[in-house]
Amino acid sequence: MIVIGADHGGFNLKEEIKKYLDEKEIKYEDKGAYSTDSVDYPNIAKAVASEVSKGNAEIRNFNL
Repeated sequence: MIVIGADHGGFNLKEEIKKYLDEKEIKYEDKGAYSTDSVDYPNIAKAVASEVSKGNAEIRNFNL
């Protein structure tokens, strides 16, 4: 599974990435942000990093 996250500034790009992953039927978990409302990115980064450190996420390269 891929784990993704972004702050409010990257929300729109993250949503486009999710569309791509959906089209390719690639499983992912979204850790936020869930809107363009201002958020503290370190909280989202910690949630993503936690999943990676637990081995619950994979690292992949995509040719977009």
